[in-house]
Amino acid sequence: MRLTTRIALAVGCTVPLLVLAAGWLLLHLVARDLHRAEDQHLRQRAVALAPDARALLRASANGRPKATDTRERQLFTAALDVGVRLVGTDTSFGGGPQPGPAVTLPDRSAGFATVRADGRSWRALARPVRTATASGTLWLFSPDTADRTQVRLVRNRVLLTAVLAAPLSGLLAWGLTTGASAPLTRLTRRTAGLDPRTSATRLPAERTGVREVDELAATLRTVLARYDEQAARTGQALDTARSFSSAAAHELRTPLMSMGTNLDILTDHPDLPAPERAEVLADLHREHARLLGLLVMLRDLGRADLVEADAFRPVDLPDLADAAVAEARRRAPDADITLDTAPGVTVHGWEPGLRLLLDNLLGNALVHGRDTQGRARVRVGVTGGAGQVLVTVDDHGLGVPSDARARIFERFQRGPDSAGSGLGLTLVAQQAALHRGSVTVVDGPDGCGARFEVRLPAQGGGAPADDGALPGRRDWLIGTAGANRSQSFPKDRS
Repeated sequence: MRLTTRIALAVGCTVPLLVLAAGWLLLHLVARDLHRAEDQHLRQRAVALAPDARALLRASANGRPKATDTRERQLFTAALDVGVRLVGTDTSFGGGPQPGPAVTLPDRSAGFATVRADGRSWRALARPVRTATASGTLWLFSPDTADRTQVRLVRNRVLLTAVLAAPLSGLLAWGLTTGASAPLTRLTRRTAGLDPRTSATRLPAERTGVREVDELAATLRTVLARYDEQAARTGQALDTARSFSSAAAHELRTPLMSMGTNLDILTDHPDLPAPERAEVLADLHREHARLLGLLVMLRDLGRADLVEADAFRPVDLPDLADAAVAEARRRAPDADITLDTAPGVTVHGWEPGLRLLLDNLLGNALVHGRDTQGRARVRVGVTGGAGQVLVTVDDHGLGVPSDARARIFERFQRGPDSAGSGLGLTLVAQQAALHRGSVTVVDGPDGCGARFEVRLPAQGGGAPADDGALPGRRDWLIGTAGANRSQSFPKDRS
């Protein structure tokens, strides 16, 4: 059932009920007003007839028949439109419209009463009448025929109004509702043909002037936008999964073939000399570690590609750097790692991603930042100022040539003798971009080695989650999915 029909039926049923309720109240008010007017009239007539009633009662008590007849005629003549009955101790005089003499009057000597007899009702007023020689009660009667006629007339008009109000109010409500719901009808027609699965057409941002319809249209636009966003995220996730599979298959092929070859050697030569057997086993361990590291790196790349904006929180970067340095010292107890941080430096970021950034910078420095004597000396700095946070990692290795400084952050870039996955610095660049930051590599502060600098917006300086999106975000797996082979660059960096 349409909304306009529902409203028309509701109004068509409600309005007659309201008319009947108002009519019932009106009937009671009219009846009360008529009774008051009638009582006032009887009261005025009683005041006017009281002298004649006393004169009649006095003449009757003195035994003067002629005077009694005269006074009685005077009393009935003065009564005009009301019935009169004078009840004395031993006498009773009556005239005009009133109940029959057989009807018992209320037992009272003063005040108003309603007397019913023979299907009729009378409004009666009793007034005491006293003289020096006698006393009695003057009764005045007024039939309620006129009152009942007026009340019946009002009741009939109320019923007629209620009967007519049902269809008229329903039609009026239907017409008004049809006009008022026209913007909603137009919105329904515009949205009826929208299919977000097959068409990119969306609702235009037009205002109708009806607040509820505008809010509904805005809600529909939001729902469709969320659908588009989720569809894009789903497609992105599928592309990421396909890219992950492609990259993993390509990068795992070489170490797996190498491991297969070594296993064939061990299988075909059970009597292999111990030194050669140890060399084969060591090669197997290296390939296994490379496989494991590659899978972990690919997983981290895909995880960061799909991170949501609501995962970003205020992060105390010095505390995070302290934890990363402590873990690096545990992994490389022979290394000299120092940490220089300023207190209270916070960023709005994804804590697991920032920890991944620090771990990979430290891991790269520990592997490729050793001096000519093989010692690893690494210095980590975290400072803030001018709306940004600067993270530096210095080493004393061979450094990075200027022509390779842009390429080392690309996926699968490894040095000729590197045993890494070629994804460590890619993860660093990914996290820097994800946090609206940047990463660069320059010469070390002492003219030797390399310095990696990561610049991130400070807390309150434009967080990635400000508008619910992740500006600067890249799909790092998909963007390099077309690579057919690992690349290398001069010097020993990965």
